[in-house]
Amino acid sequence: MGGANLKAETMALMDKRAAMETEMNSIVERLCNPGGPGLSGNLVDSEGFPREDIDIPAVRAQRRRLAELRNEHSEITDKIDVNIQILHSARPTSRAKDSGPEERSLSGEVTSLTASMQTSGFTVTSRAMDVDSVTSIPFAMVDEITESSPAAEDGLQLGDQVVKFGSVEGGDNLLQRLAAEAQASQGRAVSVGVIRQGAKLDLAVTPRVWQGRGLLGCHFRLV
Repeated sequence: MGGANLKAETMALMDKRAAMETEMNSIVERLCNPGGPGLSGNLVDSEGFPREDIDIPAVRAQRRRLAELRNEHSEITDKIDVNIQILHSARPTSRAKDSGPEERSLSGEVTSLTASMQTSGFTVTSRAMDVDSVTSIPFAMVDEITESSPAAEDGLQLGDQVVKFGSVEGGDNLLQRLAAEAQASQGRAVSVGVIRQGAKLDLAVTPRVWQGRGLLGCHFRLV
């Protein structure tokens, strides 16, 4: 694929990804509104009957759509990364003045695409910080927390939707990675991002020994 076609494809993927992020954030906001079911809250009441305060079919549809969007978003991001690598590998690194029209054109396309990504809030060098709204998609929820525990004293609350815990921001084997991150960070503050009542908060939680079990005194449930 020529440089111009690859650039056009990448720009189209970026536009599609931005639209998906807008839709994902909208779904998260609706589900996590005060009184809402959240991303994984129970759809039945304490007696086991369907909740009457929410539209259960709509909630299920929104959760299913969010899962679909997250998977597709990951695939598109990977494709964008590959395209950017190809464009940069084809970019001349020296003697630009002596290069032919095609090389100068490709160089201009890479520069233009990079600028467009940075203007849109993206970078081509940091995958972890690629899209802020990606990190606003929760992967776990605090479903148990003990009073006076490290987690409670440092600001975590029951129902918080976790979007970041140290270096953990999603992926596989999440419970094991969360436990390992807490263990490795004993006595040191861990950057924790949560969504609480639709608002994103940044906390500093320090795993530490206390009179209770574990280093945090809370339990995470995957969503």
